[in-house]
Amino acid sequence: MKMIINGEKVDSVSGLTFPITAPATGHVIDTVPRATEEDIELAIAAAEKGQKEWAQVPLYKRAKILYNFLDLVEKNKEVLAQLLCQENGKPIKEARNEIKNIHIAFSAYIEQAKHFYGTIIPAGSEQGHVGNLQLVTREPIGIITCIIPFNFPCDLFDHKVAPALMMGNAAIVLPSSENPLTIMAVTEMLVEAGVTKGAIQCLTAPGNVKSAAITDSRIGLITLTGSTEVGINTAKLAAQNLTRVALELGGNDAFIVLDDADIDLAVKEMIWGRMYNAGQICCGSKRFLIHHSLKQEFAEKAVKQIKALNIGLPDNENTQIACLISEKAAIKVAKEVHLTVTQGGKIILGGARKGAFYEPTIITDVPRTADVAKDLEIFGPVVPIIEFESDLEAIEIANSSIYGLSSCVFSKDIKRAMKVASAIEAGEAVINGSGFLRSFEMPFGGWKLSGIGTEGVMSTFEEMTRIKTVVLKNIY
Repeated sequence: MKMIINGEKVDSVSGLTFPITAPATGHVIDTVPRATEEDIELAIAAAEKGQKEWAQVPLYKRAKILYNFLDLVEKNKEVLAQLLCQENGKPIKEARNEIKNIHIAFSAYIEQAKHFYGTIIPAGSEQGHVGNLQLVTREPIGIITCIIPFNFPCDLFDHKVAPALMMGNAAIVLPSSENPLTIMAVTEMLVEAGVTKGAIQCLTAPGNVKSAAITDSRIGLITLTGSTEVGINTAKLAAQNLTRVALELGGNDAFIVLDDADIDLAVKEMIWGRMYNAGQICCGSKRFLIHHSLKQEFAEKAVKQIKALNIGLPDNENTQIACLISEKAAIKVAKEVHLTVTQGGKIILGGARKGAFYEPTIITDVPRTADVAKDLEIFGPVVPIIEFESDLEAIEIANSSIYGLSSCVFSKDIKRAMKVASAIEAGEAVINGSGFLRSFEMPFGGWKLSGIGTEGVMSTFEEMTRIKTVVLKNIY
């Protein structure tokens, strides 16, 4: 598959490529160009020209073009889902859901853009400005570098590219090198739908080359979803030019079950919030804080429910849990589980790895001093259970982390649950449901080292535009 630079399918200037393998089988699916800094420069130069042209396209025409894109996605939805399933390793049913989300997300951003109005500061609202009418408008920020993670590539493409284009920006898309094919395919569809050349581009670049699309002074915004380490480094590089950043980073989200909780509901939500996508979810629940009176029942029911899940190849229609993104990722999870055991945890289910597959694992008796109880984010289908005695202790454990992305609390007493949810230091708190809950509408973002800014229909347009105030002086 080729990169998209200035509306054309191209190879890298160097001619070099790298393979994309299916994590479930290790088979090579395709090869993609290995972009260089010279390729990035070509893309930025094209984006400068393309953005100016695209910004002149009336908003309603931009909307029509993006709806044309959605028609193309609909026609090719099964092909895209199969490609995503193959390169990502997620179950085919999950892949289909993610492709379906493209229509939901783009439609929402398209319609919101039509109603993203400016404001007026009336004349006479301030002494000395009796005759001045102040028009506060929003204008494109320019070129936006969109760095996409491997775990939900299409969902994050939606969140970054749809608002960028609707606001008249140019988007340079940098997908994960582990699974870029689906993103490359949908980028081609945007060009086919009529997006101006240069206004949407996609390059397959190694990590060290991506920095060229971060440090360039012509970039107006960097929107990145990834690890905290990568986010901090990106912010440092962007600061050289005072380039804006929007960062959705790591998390070690607390899943709190109080002593009056519906335990069956909690177990059901644990399956949803931890086993989906084999646990590779930024806002997935990762620390399971269970009241000591319910710990054994929760663990036993969790074991029973997880054993009933179908584990298999991602393209099997019955598969509910498949592999991780790579064998390297699975090895990392295995090491982190081993560390948790050496720190006091006890495995009661799973704990084995085969290639990129890692068994769903439950670890009980995890002390609150263990790394996983604080800052160790295990990106896999692992359920570490940490017991607590009081609501206050649960809050203290939850807030002991450097992260604050999402969270959740289970209780039949809504006032009690609200008190706990309000005390948790995180950008989201779900009551009686897993923290793995992200609508396209909501302003999603983390506290502390989980990120800067928010992303969603409600807030992204503010991130992707800049304010201009036009003053009609002495108009009255």
